[in-house]
Amino acid sequence: MSRWPDTRILDLFGIELPILQAPMAGASGSALAIAVGRAGGLGALPCAMLDADQTRAEVTAFRQACTGPLNLNFFCHQPPEPDAARAEAWKQALARYYIELGADLQAPTPVSNRQPFDEQSCQWVEALRPEVVSFHFGLPAAPLLARVKATGAKVISSATTVAEALWLEQHGCDAIIAMGYEAGGHRGMFLSDDITTQVGTFALLPQVVDAVSVPVIAAGGVGDHRGLVAALALGASAVQMGTAYLFCPEAKVSANHRQALNTATAADTALTNLFTGRPARGINTRLMRELGPMTALAPAFPLAGGALMPLRALSEATGSSDFSNQWAGQGLRLGRELPAHDLTLEIATAALAHLRR
Repeated sequence: MSRWPDTRILDLFGIELPILQAPMAGASGSALAIAVGRAGGLGALPCAMLDADQTRAEVTAFRQACTGPLNLNFFCHQPPEPDAARAEAWKQALARYYIELGADLQAPTPVSNRQPFDEQSCQWVEALRPEVVSFHFGLPAAPLLARVKATGAKVISSATTVAEALWLEQHGCDAIIAMGYEAGGHRGMFLSDDITTQVGTFALLPQVVDAVSVPVIAAGGVGDHRGLVAALALGASAVQMGTAYLFCPEAKVSANHRQALNTATAADTALTNLFTGRPARGINTRLMRELGPMTALAPAFPLAGGALMPLRALSEATGSSDFSNQWAGQGLRLGRELPAHDLTLEIATAALAHLRR
């Protein structure tokens, strides 16, 4: 396919279609990345929840099945200092659920962890040599970033405000993801933790495009060809889609999560920090409804999830998702149960047909 109005992302990454698959930790893997890559988009692997062997296996599976470029995604958060008082207050806020489900409130709290980009992660990049490396929550320290760029990888990261976009450009990003309020999963915000700073994709996008000189990728609320066309009209060079791919058979979502995706409305999602300690958009659950989606009691990312682990295990064993995160964006009703390869091609083909009118 050709005649896209802006080919900067296509040229930068060596892809045929201006569509990136969001690297959704826990919900995506090599099968989804392969399908998107074979269609001509950019497949991605989320590495924040993978160890070295798992990362290597996933990259190997992709390389054996797809000749296209690959994006490896990492988190860049600062590990929080332990706060015993806050951890205990959070556990006490959940005490009634422990009692209800028969969980041991006095047992040591499990550790919920997400791997930030570090020396070991950098060594993975140097060994595996992905064409693209993306970051969430800013960028790693300058020496590590320099090593990533020395491999030849293109570097991208998410901005949720114009200030964050400018910061990312100044610190070496080759392209920037403009992530709107609508997007599912964790906010990429890193210069502020104030969620009132978050704005919608199609308000944020043109402001970011005007502010930076590097190509911009729109993320949030894009689920079909109309979103792609609109993003391109507002100056984006490509879009990144996550929720739309959750409906595909290649996505690694639980039966409960898939059922929720098929029945929830846009109004059934909210930003919540209950599950990890950072704001992330997901489908409302009992926990979010009863405690409220945001609370100052939740320990800092990623520690909040530890106290929920026993509750999640016990409730999921009965087929309940009361205490499970079900990430999804506001555009979930645009989702369709198509193979990811077919969905990618269909969206691109329809968008091109619209652009050629």
